[in-house]
Order: sequence, then structure tokens, then C-alpha cells
Amino acid sequence: MNLLVIGTVAFDAIETPFNKIEKITGGSGNYICHSAAHFINDMNLVAVVGDDFDQDELKYLKSKGVNLDGLQIKAGEKSFFWSGRYHLNMNSRDTLATDLNVLANFDPILPESYKQPEMLILGNIDPHLQIKVIEQLENRPQLIAMDTMNFWMDQTPEALDKVLKMVDLLIINDEESRQLSGVSSLVKAASIIKSKGPKYLIIKKGEHGALLFHENRIFFAPALPLEEVYDPTGAGDTFAGGFMGYLAQTNDISFENMKRAIIYGSAMASFCVEKFGPERLKTITNEELQDRVQAFVNLVDFNIEL
Repeated sequence: MNLLVIGTVAFDAIETPFNKIEKITGGSGNYICHSAAHFINDMNLVAVVGDDFDQDELKYLKSKGVNLDGLQIKAGEKSFFWSGRYHLNMNSRDTLATDLNVLANFDPILPESYKQPEMLILGNIDPHLQIKVIEQLENRPQLIAMDTMNFWMDQTPEALDKVLKMVDLLIINDEESRQLSGVSSLVKAASIIKSKGPKYLIIKKGEHGALLFHENRIFFAPALPLEEVYDPTGAGDTFAGGFMGYLAQTNDISFENMKRAIIYGSAMASFCVEKFGPERLKTITNEELQDRVQAFVNLVDFNIEL
């Protein structure tokens, strides 16, 4: 299945308790494509960069089946830049700098070849832009998924409410789900959020796994305990890319297959944190991926007599 991706393609500067890197490629669209490329080779990317962006990175994405006709390159302008410092527990971070640059005036325009996708993933970006992408489509994709964050809940609540009515699946973390719903219980939060539009909801809980909600069904997927985490940046986007990539590869968007997709997405995210930026995602072999998925299966595999 073809996958349309909208998100950011950017530069990051990252500091963790283990190391510091001054400049590495990042962005939600970038991580999603890197991850999904392990499952499919038919993706269309909508994003914007300046002419300072790493051309080798763009060539790599193209080599993995990512169509860049929808990537705008602004001459004489700088790419979106984010800088952050992670705390010792690696679960919280301080944003040191956010330079919108080309993203400040980004107007996503879909090439004709992009307008009939089978699946769409809206990476974490301004809801107004997410809406504009959906409104340019010539047909309704089989699945529209989206990510968002606290910032958009605070700054653009009306646009966020509008796009939620247009999507099938929302992917957010537990903190975001509580803010969006106004309640602390994740089960109650899921019910409230689904009433806003999306039929499916994934709530990520970081090192504590993820929950999938649909109608009255709930599925829990664990996170794999790791000895060391070097850089959590992009792990959530990598999860989303692996999840959507697996669904597209298997051509099955049932609840049962989404359970498997969550495990594959979680496996991809577990690789992402092993190195800075998306570098580890470039070297994963299929054998390593299957071994990692099996490790997830073994984590919760048990027999019990009732």
C-alpha cells in the first residue's frame, strides 16, 4: 500500500548524559520515513527544507523508496532547527532552541501523484497544515493517522478539534491524552478522545509500553527493557513509521493486525534510541528486526490455567 507522509525534515542539536552532538538530521517526517522504509518502498513525503539541508540524507531517502516531489527546498533559507538537553532519567528534556526558519511560512502543496494515497500519516505539525493536506486529497485513504502534541492543544485548539474529526487514528502519549481529555484515567481519556472523531487511539507510555483502543477493546503492548538509551529523540515518530509501515506492508488495517503493528512499531523505536538521530535506523537488518520482535513476544509469553 502507498503511504503519504507529512511532517518536518530538520536539523537537531542534542545533548544527553552520554554525549552531545551539535548537528544531526531529524524531524517527524524524516523519522517516519526512515522507519517505514523497513516495510515498504512506496512513500510520498510532504515537507520543507532550506538549501542548507544535507543532500546525502535526501539521496538516502530516495534510495529507500521515498518520493520527494512534495519536498519543497527554499533557496537562500535555513531548515527548521531544534535543540534539546535530556535529563539523567532520559524521560524529560529541556528545549534550548526552536528556530522555525522555512517552517514559519510552509504551505504544503500536494503534487498530482500524491492525491490518491491508500494510507496517510500526519506527523506532528500545525493542525492547520494537516487539514490542508487532507483537503487536497482526491479520495479518502483507507486509513488516516495523525500525531499531535501539547503545544497545538494550547495554541490551536479549534483547528485541532477540526482535524480530529477528519482522521481514523490518533497517536499521542499519556500526558497529551490527559490534557486533551481533561481526565487522568487513560481509559476514560480514551473514551472522550474517541468521541472527538478518531475510531482508533494509541496512547504511548514511553518505557511503560503503549495502549491501543478501539470501540470497547483495549490492547497493551510492553516496552522492551533496554540496558542503555542514548537518544530518545524521534522514538515516537519512529514508532508511528513502523506501525504504519507494517500496516501498509500487510495491507490489513484490522484491530488484530494493529496489535502486531504496535509490536513492530515498538521494536523500531527500541532501535532508534540506540544511537543519536536516525543513524541506527539506517543499519537495521531484517534478521535484527525479527529477533527484536521475538524479544517483545517473549516478554509477555506465558501459560496459565484458569
